[in-house]
Amino acid sequence: MTAGVVSNIEDYALVGDLHTAALIGRDGSVDWLCLPRFDSPACFAALLGDAGNGRWRIAPASADTATRRRYTDDTLILEAEWDTPDGTVRVTDFMPPRGQAADIVRIVDGVTGRVPMHAELTLRFDYGSVVPWLRRTPHGLTAVAGPDAVWLHTDVPLHNHDLTTTAAFTVEAGERVTFVLTHQPSYLPPPHPADPEQALRDTRRYWHDWISRHRYDGPYADAVRRSLILLKALTYAPTGGIVAAATTSLPE
Repeated sequence: MTAGVVSNIEDYALVGDLHTAALIGRDGSVDWLCLPRFDSPACFAALLGDAGNGRWRIAPASADTATRRRYTDDTLILEAEWDTPDGTVRVTDFMPPRGQAADIVRIVDGVTGRVPMHAELTLRFDYGSVVPWLRRTPHGLTAVAGPDAVWLHTDVPLHNHDLTTTAAFTVEAGERVTFVLTHQPSYLPPPHPADPEQALRDTRRYWHDWISRHRYDGPYADAVRRSLILLKALTYAPTGGIVAAATTSLPE
């Protein structure tokens, strides 16, 4: 299993739900995420240090950076593909429109061959300073740190070692494996996790509906639409305010 690579800030892609945003490196690692809002303390903050500050990586066991990645159509749905000696695998990342709670969904699809995968979840609340209490659930785990709680829902067997949750699994061509991470204040009842398939449809529909109102067809139309989507993603929906950067006090 590879340890991942150190990414430059410009190498990160952004997914969000208009309440907060996650930054995902070319190695398949979520290295920044504040929950439940842009201005909340980060629970993944490897961007500021290393994996010990919190991250969530899903990638082939034998590969580092993705071979290619893109946003699908005019959406904030990110696809990364790895070509490996064992085959090709795709990881789709997105945050569905905010409902009861904040969700980040990661879908692993086998494209060709049979690819061994490795997932590593290191939850560290308050910018890496707080290690949560972990408890197994029938479909994953829950992590509690004071007022914050996170649920991971997946059918992949999970293992805990050195304060990190890992999973080793294999995807074949045509096979799909899903992960849903959901945040809810720890004093509230457990939330209903997003259904990955429905969440993917809802997210695609939301962004298509939103961008359809923009009629610009001049020079660099694709770049203009992508810029509009990014600016929308940095908007806090309840107030309409826009953040200067998803990384709070770090440079844009």
